[in-house]
Amino acid sequence: MSLNALSNQTLHHATQPVLDAMLDALVEHGWFVWPNALPDALCLALLDEVAQLEAQGELQRAGIGRGGEHHINQTIRRDHIKWLDQTSPAQQDYLAYMHELQTTLNRALYLGLNQYESHFALYNSGDFYKKHLDSFRGRANRMVTTVLYLNPDWQANWGGELVIYNEDSTQTLATVTPQMGTLVLFMSEQIPHEVLPTQQPRTSVAGWFRCQSTGL
Repeated sequence: MSLNALSNQTLHHATQPVLDAMLDALVEHGWFVWPNALPDALCLALLDEVAQLEAQGELQRAGIGRGGEHHINQTIRRDHIKWLDQTSPAQQDYLAYMHELQTTLNRALYLGLNQYESHFALYNSGDFYKKHLDSFRGRANRMVTTVLYLNPDWQANWGGELVIYNEDSTQTLATVTPQMGTLVLFMSEQIPHEVLPTQQPRTSVAGWFRCQSTGL
């Protein structure tokens, strides 16, 4: 079976209770963790691609801020990234899956999502990302964040967890192990989160469904 067939099969064959739980959680709590959301074959293909990009020196140090405010600050963020550009079969399959997910979110929640952007993220030993929001109300158009983990057999003592907080950052809502196939979704303007320091290389695909005005 091709990677494309595997990725398409995942959402089509997801049980309705899982999809309902995802939609209800986003509405009621602003976040959802979906273990084994994507097939191992696709995750491993994406993981191999990141390894190749790193070997070729294609990963760039990530910054903070957007547009003219973008800059490097290693006291806040230390990962390396490469934006997906649909140039590989694995990327195409992953983005096809995200298109299905976008359709599901729009049909059920009327979010008006019409764009998706994503990048590979590699955290080497000691890397982290301090607590932050992915979007600020009225300043950007990122609506729903997605994080797909690509790490097989992640050990508890390796760190690198994603910590999800309530809106005013006074309570930890979830601590997510970056295990391969786990997909995390949360509302970009609502959920503060951070990546704890990792003791081993930690790879993911971070993405954002956007609501981009196209004008008249």
